[in-house]
Amino acid sequence: MVTQNTEEIPRSVWYGWGDPSRARPLTEGALEYLRTTLGLHSVDLSHPPVDFAEVHVGEGHLDGEVLEELRELLGDAHVSTDQTERLLHSGGKSTPDLLRIRAGDARQAPDAVLFPGSETDVRRILELCVRRRLAVVTFGGGTSVVGGVEPLHGQLEGVLTLDMRRMDKLLKFDGLSCTATFEAGIRGPAIEAALEPLGFTLGHFPQSHQEATLGGYLATRSAGQASTGYGRSDDVVKSAHVETPAGPLDVGSLAPGTAAGPKLLDVILGSEGTLGVITSATVVIQPLPQHKSHGAWSFPSFAAGAEALRKLRQEGVRGDMPHVCRLSDTDQTAATFKLGGTKTAVLAAYLGLRSQQSPALALFLWEGEARETAARRRRSARILRAAGGIPLGPMPARAWERGRFSGPYLRDELLTRGVLVETLETAATWSQLQSTYTAVRGAILDALAANGGSGYVQTHISHVYPDGASLYFTFLGGLERDGLAQNARVKKAASAAIVAAGATITHHHGVGIEHAPYMSSEIGRLGLEVLRRIKESLDPTGIMNPGKLIPAATAEAPAVGEASSASPQKEKP
Repeated sequence: MVTQNTEEIPRSVWYGWGDPSRARPLTEGALEYLRTTLGLHSVDLSHPPVDFAEVHVGEGHLDGEVLEELRELLGDAHVSTDQTERLLHSGGKSTPDLLRIRAGDARQAPDAVLFPGSETDVRRILELCVRRRLAVVTFGGGTSVVGGVEPLHGQLEGVLTLDMRRMDKLLKFDGLSCTATFEAGIRGPAIEAALEPLGFTLGHFPQSHQEATLGGYLATRSAGQASTGYGRSDDVVKSAHVETPAGPLDVGSLAPGTAAGPKLLDVILGSEGTLGVITSATVVIQPLPQHKSHGAWSFPSFAAGAEALRKLRQEGVRGDMPHVCRLSDTDQTAATFKLGGTKTAVLAAYLGLRSQQSPALALFLWEGEARETAARRRRSARILRAAGGIPLGPMPARAWERGRFSGPYLRDELLTRGVLVETLETAATWSQLQSTYTAVRGAILDALAANGGSGYVQTHISHVYPDGASLYFTFLGGLERDGLAQNARVKKAASAAIVAAGATITHHHGVGIEHAPYMSSEIGRLGLEVLRRIKESLDPTGIMNPGKLIPAATAEAPAVGEASSASPQKEKP
């Protein structure tokens, strides 16, 4: 399955997410809920994006000789300096990315966009970029929400973006060993389309599934919505081929186990294109499930629901865990019930009669053979009921599954309505989970209110482990005049609270620019020095994705959000 050609992308997608035909406007009920909850009395179409023709892309800095070399390497059709193409590769999908582009600022667009078709193409591009001192940013689906694909020059002469869409093939299938090898540019839907006729699935479904690529999954250590059952991307990858400025590198092993030294595959996973370009990978695949069983339970509080998930993970049979396991806090549950129509209103009334006035809603999805799946669900139900849960039937989980990939479209609509909306996530041990939740939520609300505004935070758990769980925060507030500064203020406060709580700065969004200042808290100064030395070995001239993952050794760490707008990174020196 070939990824969609650039020429087919509707122009309206330049300021937001995915296929605009799938977007839906907010209902009047949703608008009224925002007005009431956020205290916004005029939520209207007050912040539309500028007209496409008004976007300032800026001039490229590549001389004709470099462009001619690139065209000789790839062919004219696979080297683009077109302003539309450069605009589409000028950043990722974070709220700061979207605020800038919607305001018409694409000055940090790459000097050119390249479309390699093979490992050899990538290798030759890197050789040229070393010689010409050009930065290289690898671009899969472009879904980074932490500044991971911003085309920064660093101290180099220019910046090229490598769009991996042409490298989208299934290279090898081994049904007996349950593995498949893909090129790294293949997107989530194409992976499933290739495996389904063979009776298998990768089972990796992040919210960015429709746009994100296999290489992006691995480069950011992505966790899909069904990772409790199928595992994270770093759990399912066996090996990868990487093209680095120092030469080709094969990491990992197809053997079921090995004691042959440190696992170099882990050096590449999560490296975010700073060490090289992942061109292909072998992953573990699973037989297609014959049956899906949906379930929903309500708990009297978020803390009670989290305790139920802990008991389900620790005390239940390992194989009984749902593939999807999500728990909303009381604020997110209230929004779900308020905006879900008549059926959810009936559920809310029922729970009120059962003395759950402010419930926390949990959604589950079990997959497998029908009889076995039903048995797993029954055994899980005993634990959930003993923990104070009330069963609500399959409807809420089925509704969530139908809309599981629609969230990014809603953000576009909210920004147009003048509502700041952004997400951040972390993970903590069970003993620290509630205190982390309280601290981070409080920090977000205080930061949103700093200039006299109001805010709203909703949180859910979406990944459950034996020793802890993730926390995913979505915050909304009235968009201030300087939305970039407002967003940076909130992210800085939340990140400081996460670090102070002893939680991880990122569970699955990656590091990019926004979380790089906190890497010393994550892995220590010596750990950072180890990463720098590895980068020096694989990328001695520093061309690979400058400014990401590893903070500068001599510079003071910038506040969250500041690095992505620092002019030395954007303008050619």
